[in-house]
Amino acid sequence: MLTTGKVILDVANEHSFAVPAFNISDWAMFQGIVEISEETNAPLIVAIHPDEVRHIGREMISGIIERAHRSTVPIAIHWDHGATYEQILEAFRFGFTSVMIDGSLKPFDENVAISRRVTDSAHALGLSVEAELGTIGANDSYAEGGSTEIIYTDPDDAVTFVEQTGVDSLAVAIGTFHGLYPAHLKPELKLDLLKEIKSRVSIPLVLHGGSGNPDDEIREAARIGINKINISTDIKIAYHERMREVLGNDPKTREPNAIQPACIEAMNVVAAHKIELFGAAGKASLY
Repeated sequence: MLTTGKVILDVANEHSFAVPAFNISDWAMFQGIVEISEETNAPLIVAIHPDEVRHIGREMISGIIERAHRSTVPIAIHWDHGATYEQILEAFRFGFTSVMIDGSLKPFDENVAISRRVTDSAHALGLSVEAELGTIGANDSYAEGGSTEIIYTDPDDAVTFVEQTGVDSLAVAIGTFHGLYPAHLKPELKLDLLKEIKSRVSIPLVLHGGSGNPDDEIREAARIGINKINISTDIKIAYHERMREVLGNDPKTREPNAIQPACIEAMNVVAAHKIELFGAAGKASLY
């Protein structure tokens, strides 16, 4: 069932769980993620960054939308980290049902202005909008970007931002980084800050950079206020590490239909763990 991010996240907000937003970069990854979501009866947000959109092409987006319509679980197709209003218009034309406008590196007033503009346009089309307040850290991230230093979300600013923009969900900065954590950097979430923001903001909250954090912190974050968690690095590492093993040094190993099944299986072990960790398993029955 193809639906919007708002439909999916409002239910997650009401029932205190988080929906995984898995970033996919090819058809095999997408098929695998849908299959494990159906197997675990979990709602799914398929996140695709503009760089990933350019890589897979508009034609594949049409195929993703068609498969989502046939799915046994609710699926939203989400434009991840849109940087400009023009990019968001492209997402509308492509058929995305959910968009993120990321003005987090802009001054507060500019972030409000572009988020409000995107929200007005999206809501006119019946689509949903995520924005970001505060900055996520950047490690080795290829696409999502971030800041060299985390700027934590201020609860007062969050209240004002939601009131002035009308966004459907808000990505907050509570201590995560995009990409792989270096050995010297310890992942740690400010759960007290999350509780304060959640007590004052009623819309669903989003956690970017969800890979690499301790399971107990992520589980607690989903329980106390995070309703969408973005996962890219963890599933892609599992997928491509297995691919390296399958390929080995034999040049005769060349057919995708012989190479990719094992990679999908490895990826889905990680994805299933995330689905369970976030409390999303079985929750498709709520829709």
